Amino acid sequence: MESHEGDLQLLREKIKALPSKPNGWDGRADTPFYQYQGFWHYAFALENIMWQQEHFVGQPSDIVIATPQKGGTTWLRALAFAIATRDQFNSSTSPLLTNVSHGCVRRLEMPSLREVPKTPLLGTHTPYVSLPKSTLASGCKIVYMCREPKDLFVSQWHFYRSLAKEQVSLEEAFELFCEGLSPYGPYWHHVLGYWNASLKHPNEVLFLKYEDMKKSTADQVKKLAEFMGYPFSAEEETEGEVQNLVDFCSFDNLRNLQVSKTGIFQVTEELKVSNKLYYRRGDIGDWKNHLTREMQERIDQITEERFKSCGLTFDIAT
Repeated sequence: MESHEGDLQLLREKIKALPSKPNGWDGRADTPFYQYQGFWHYAFALENIMWQQEHFVGQPSDIVIATPQKGGTTWLRALAFAIATRDQFNSSTSPLLTNVSHGCVRRLEMPSLREVPKTPLLGTHTPYVSLPKSTLASGCKIVYMCREPKDLFVSQWHFYRSLAKEQVSLEEAFELFCEGLSPYGPYWHHVLGYWNASLKHPNEVLFLKYEDMKKSTADQVKKLAEFMGYPFSAEEETEGEVQNLVDFCSFDNLRNLQVSKTGIFQVTEELKVSNKLYYRRGDIGDWKNHLTREMQERIDQITEERFKSCGLTFDIAT
């Protein structure tokens, strides 16, 4: 125990020595962002990332479910969990009925925080470059889903606005986002890390887009299940099991569960978040209700500049 506490103290001292800036997202002067391996993090998140880099032992059987924050995390984890456990649970017995999906999937950075159903799934927001070396060396499967930048920003702003001690304006948050000063940001770098990894290791990294998942959910779920090693059989498809799973994990169904309306999720030992904050709208194009033409054009320009040489595109039509 003393060794563990000593290691943590040394880790915290290392974090304090890193470049830092006021985070600007939650109105708290005592929660700066620290820059590590090119990305900005809250201290508590970075502590967990750095700890797992040193101590986590990855297994070939692991399935890492990675997303940027507010990139469809709740939905993707629910789908992955339902796919991996469909031989154990159905729509009337699933743990998703009594626990938000964040509580059904172990977190890569904090796998022992609480008991969750036993699966090979590990959820994370960690940038690809900061994943534990043992995870990358294990040859495990990594699933990554991202979201069109304008919609992601709006969702992120709403989420932190609900948590903030002081209300942060859309304009203030927008400037921070464009500068790359956001949780686990810069966002474009986060996406590129996994995109490039999927091109280099297509059998190990599956790259998904939220918009594709929304537009053709059943097809994307079959692709996801195949990649994870839990393919749907011909009999399951004939009996409508794919659509049953899609319907059960739909945004509207999950949002309307009692646990989503009244439950509390333990993010860390100190931080609790109301489950309803994980469900807002989930729409494609909600940015049109919030961003000015100038804001839209600025994000689209950044997106084009960051991705133009790598072949990654988003539907940014107005």
